[in-house]
Amino acid sequence: MKIKATLATLSLLSLLSFGASAAQLVTSQQAADLQPAGTISISGIGGAPTDYRAALSQKADEQGASAYKVIEARTGDSYHLTAELYK
Repeated sequence: MKIKATLATLSLLSLLSFGASAAQLVTSQQAADLQPAGTISISGIGGAPTDYRAALSQKADEQGASAYKVIEARTGDSYHLTAELYK
């Protein structure tokens, strides 16, 4: 029984640590103290704001960024967002 509890705890901790390493959305004030590292864009049809944030965070992670700030957003039936990346 202790093994199952330990495995469950480790699984939960690994999920929490994965979430902690994802690039974070920042405000303009927060971005002022960070080093710019390029831009990324996402586009698609449909979706919700949480989907956009997850896609931007994933792309930012792939580029090695720790944070991103949305600098352009068009939403509706289709969407296009551009974000500035920060180290």
